Amino acid sequence: MLRLALGALLLACLAAPAAAEYPERPVTMMTGYPAGGMVDITARPLVEGMKKKFPKGLAIVNRPGAGGSIAVAEVAQAKPDGYTIILTPISTLVIQPQMSDLPYKTPDDYEPIVNVIAYYPLLSVRADAPWKTAQEFIAAAKAAPGKFKVGYPGEGTSSHINLEELKRLAGFSITNVPFGGWAESSVATLGGHIDAVVAQPGEVRPQVEAKKMRVLTVFQPKRHEYFPDAPTATELGYEVANGVWFMLVAPKGTPAPVVKYIHDAAKVTMEDPAFVNIAKARGIGVDYRPGDKLRADLWREFKTHAEILKRLGMLKK
Repeated sequence: MLRLALGALLLACLAAPAAAEYPERPVTMMTGYPAGGMVDITARPLVEGMKKKFPKGLAIVNRPGAGGSIAVAEVAQAKPDGYTIILTPISTLVIQPQMSDLPYKTPDDYEPIVNVIAYYPLLSVRADAPWKTAQEFIAAAKAAPGKFKVGYPGEGTSSHINLEELKRLAGFSITNVPFGGWAESSVATLGGHIDAVVAQPGEVRPQVEAKKMRVLTVFQPKRHEYFPDAPTATELGYEVANGVWFMLVAPKGTPAPVVKYIHDAAKVTMEDPAFVNIAKARGIGVDYRPGDKLRADLWREFKTHAEILKRLGMLKK
């Protein structure tokens, strides 16, 4: 017994310095979307605030594609040492693996560290579009099935799911146009290449303020403070309100002390008034949830979206 106790004590002593050394080299925070989109512009002030806890460096790497799943797949397969993490939307974690065969399958295949922000997508058109309201747009779409083109940031994203649910409940069809992110879809919308776009509040707000875009409806439980004239989909009679969360995730098996270190650095930044004000200015809200609660929430959303994807015929066979 004494020998076992001494052995356990020795292991604990050896583990402590290893955890204390983190981070001893630069850390990479990946994002699965292009520069200029909401994930990227959330990651940058987050990284800026966290850098003081990462003296060797904390860098953002954009790896866009496949609705963000390329980057998450890379992180899921990375060495679980805390040197490769990702800021990713919930859709990449609970929707994409149910549509495609990916290296990660369920919320048990990675380490949720902390949820950072939350918001709901919205449907927007150019300011000079002929449809002044969502009802007018839906009526026009019903009158010309498949004619109108609507963009969103990738197949299987929350924006895509909200659009599909609106189409199903309102009974209209359009031509879906997936993009890699806002940097692409905004140009297509303003250039008249697509008729409407499902996007994020912070992306659309500058265009609305510049009188280049108009919001038709928001997919959230109540009206958005920055777009008070835009009704919720629920007000229009359609129960569509699938929210978006951005969270930090590490490979499964990342040591608990390392996960805590990253969590604590992010939490301090999220509580900084500068970060809170940046989020608010972009129409999103800081939404802190630690890893244990976050995993439970992810499982709930995983099961909810399985039902939606099955109904839409998008669930992988």
